Amino acid sequence: MDKVYNMPFEKVYTCLLNKALRKGRTKQEVDEIITWLTGYSNLTDVSCTYKEFFENAPHMNPNRTLVKGTVCKIRVEDIQNPLDKDMRILDKLIDELAKGKPMESILRK
Repeated sequence: MDKVYNMPFEKVYTCLLNKALRKGRTKQEVDEIITWLTGYSNLTDVSCTYKEFFENAPHMNPNRTLVKGTVCKIRVEDIQNPLDKDMRILDKLIDELAKGKPMESILRK
């Protein structure tokens, strides 16, 4: 994960966005998920590494603990490092979006 820590958030965001767009989802949905998870209200103003993006998040959603399942064969709920866990949770949420889940389900409403 160290390699990912130092990637610019903008690059990771582009990858997440492209994954969703390829499956017919929208930028607004991706932004809504990221805002729900981190509390950032304007993602265009974010200029930092992926690690700093999570470390400086305005408000990590407490309901993120409801996110379960696997990402890249790693069970999210078993990850011990909080930073790694939050990164994988975002991956999982975008995966759910790309797989066609409704936003209410993705945002654990």
